[in-house]
Amino acid sequence: METGELNFEGIERQPLRTFTEKAYLDYSMYVILDRALPALGDGLKPVQRRIVYAMSELGLSAVSKHKKAALTVGDVLGKFHPHGDTACYEAMVLMAQPFAYRYPLIDGQGNWGSQDDPKSFAAMRYTEAKLTRYAEVLLSELSDGTVEWVPNYDGSREEPAILPARLPNLLLNGTTGIAVGMATDIPPHNLREVAAAAIHLLEEPEATTAALMKHVKGPDLPTGAEIVSPRAELKEFYDKGGGAFKARATWEIEDGNAVITAFPYQVSPTRVQEQIAEQMRAKKLPMVEDLRDESDHENPTRLVIVPRSNRVDLVEVMNHLFATTDLERNYRVNLNIIGLDGRPRVMSLKDILGEWLEFRTTTVTRRLQHRLEKVTRRLHILEGLMVVYLNLDEVIRIIRREDEPKPVLMKRFKLSDEQVEEILNTRLRHLAKLEEMRIREEQKSLAAEREELEALLKSKAKLKKLIASEIRADAEKYGDERRTKIIEREAAQAIDETSLIPNEPVTVVLSTGGWVRSAKGHDIEPGALSYKSGDAFQALARGRSLQPAVFIDSTGRTYTLPAHSLPSARGYGEPLSGRLDPPDGAKFAGVMIGDPEDLWLLATDAGYGFTARLKDLITDRRAGKTVLNVPANAQVLAPAPVSGADSLIAAVSSEGKLLAFPVGEVPEMPRGKGNKLYDIPGKKAAARQELMTAIAVVPRNGTLVLWAGEQQKLIDWRDLQDYVGQRAQRGAVLKRGWPRKITRMEGRPPAASG
Repeated sequence: METGELNFEGIERQPLRTFTEKAYLDYSMYVILDRALPALGDGLKPVQRRIVYAMSELGLSAVSKHKKAALTVGDVLGKFHPHGDTACYEAMVLMAQPFAYRYPLIDGQGNWGSQDDPKSFAAMRYTEAKLTRYAEVLLSELSDGTVEWVPNYDGSREEPAILPARLPNLLLNGTTGIAVGMATDIPPHNLREVAAAAIHLLEEPEATTAALMKHVKGPDLPTGAEIVSPRAELKEFYDKGGGAFKARATWEIEDGNAVITAFPYQVSPTRVQEQIAEQMRAKKLPMVEDLRDESDHENPTRLVIVPRSNRVDLVEVMNHLFATTDLERNYRVNLNIIGLDGRPRVMSLKDILGEWLEFRTTTVTRRLQHRLEKVTRRLHILEGLMVVYLNLDEVIRIIRREDEPKPVLMKRFKLSDEQVEEILNTRLRHLAKLEEMRIREEQKSLAAEREELEALLKSKAKLKKLIASEIRADAEKYGDERRTKIIEREAAQAIDETSLIPNEPVTVVLSTGGWVRSAKGHDIEPGALSYKSGDAFQALARGRSLQPAVFIDSTGRTYTLPAHSLPSARGYGEPLSGRLDPPDGAKFAGVMIGDPEDLWLLATDAGYGFTARLKDLITDRRAGKTVLNVPANAQVLAPAPVSGADSLIAAVSSEGKLLAFPVGEVPEMPRGKGNKLYDIPGKKAAARQELMTAIAVVPRNGTLVLWAGEQQKLIDWRDLQDYVGQRAQRGAVLKRGWPRKITRMEGRPPAASG
């Protein structure tokens, strides 16, 4: 072979697509079957099963002393689970947390985390652990020939393929897991309820979900609290294997305060306190004065909410908090399990209990057969030993004289190899008369046991009765009362934000730089407000704090913000561009506020305009919506509110001419360019030599106010008649002495005249 030549002999070649597809499928099946989903029999994932088994092999039973968690993790990794120590330890921690597992499998000593922060557990070198009494449910029959054994990862020893659970641990502790393309979410349940349902299904194989739910009321969460979903929702996921339910904190009224006594499953009390405190800072809970955490050793959960007065409806407050914080949570249910056939599938409650009873029946049958084999073998040996006592002298003579006594004894007394081995291994002290009596007693006892075992294995009815009695006994031994109440309640409703905000008069002020602010009251002088350097007053609108404020920009687009959300006029306000997305180069031209049915006059300085209802201008889009078609090079004027059908529209030009005409001559439109309001000659319009600089709507007997910079002039209703004409005409020149360059106009009602 030449130097540098590659030799591919013996190397398999295949398309990359084929290889990657197979590799990904293999990985997917591994994650599904050997990592993320629980087995139906014992309800454990492989890592959990290995931890529990390794601890039992290390002698860490419930009656032993606690040992370092690092010892268990090292043993699990070295013998059964060649993965990361962190993942293994976290799986171990979960099984030790009483707020995570309804029936913990591990009894931890040290810092194993808290409900507030489940990940706050100490490192494995600091914590100690042993198995709980409940773990006996999974392990006690392991040595009775009940399960299959499989080689560990390196073939150096064997491990159980599954643990012989005496109770449906899958439902009792529940589990969550995310595999490839599938997930599982099984909530924990009450041991006594599940045991009663299993016994009912064992005795009534045709039982319906409704019948089983007479025993299994619903999930039973470790932290208590209460489930508030309707029974129909619970029945849905028990029937179909998928769905959801709601759980919320429990609380009571004590000395006029609301006291929270239990949080929902997997909810952090600190997180809830932060959520409530944030609402208080944002003034969304003005009826709450204080929030106190009074939790201590005697009261592990005690969060006190103090109202501002005894007139506050605490039920309404708590309903608001249920709707807006983690005091109420949704829980997804997906009963996706690896069944007895080794395939994952979504199962109903009846399917789970039915298959588990099959598993339990097989386990008990194997246990009985294993015991029967041991009893039969022992009886066989005892028969051989009785030969010794019936023919003691002959047996001794053969053993003393024969070089190979074994075949002689087998032939002389028709004994088996196993019997002769036991005879030859018998010590002299066991040849006493009392020993013969003990063997006869043992024979009698074992014969009775063999008869009982054979009867059980032959009769399905007796086997069912035995299984039911064992489930009942375990339920009595390990069971406890339900912690989570199931109370159907109406859905929690958040308090409407507007009901928390005073409905007061406000004036919204817009600056030329696009900054906005809201001042209380209607007697606001915009010139008296302070503005940033280079900024100045642009427009204002008067309304109430609960009404929407609608802004219009130089492109004719409108935008909407709640008036109560605008910053106070004590400062400069804030730029609208921070909350809205106007087109590049657009500037805000005016603001409107009022009720949805209010009419507003929109116009451009090209002399065109129309009236529109505020409801047609409101939008929830940050980018706004196009309402006013703006002619080329034209500018949008500040909108004017229309007050009454007998009002007059006043329009002023850059040449100091004023025109007034009835508001009825202007069409009402939801959008468009509008009609001509003021006549600007074509040449002047094209060259923008004359513009309509301001518009206003003056109510009957009201007053028109004109501004030229800071200079102000009032025209009463009577004098305004001198300028009345028809729409689209040219106006009359303002009287001598009046300002010519009008920058802003406003129509005021009679009460505001003078």
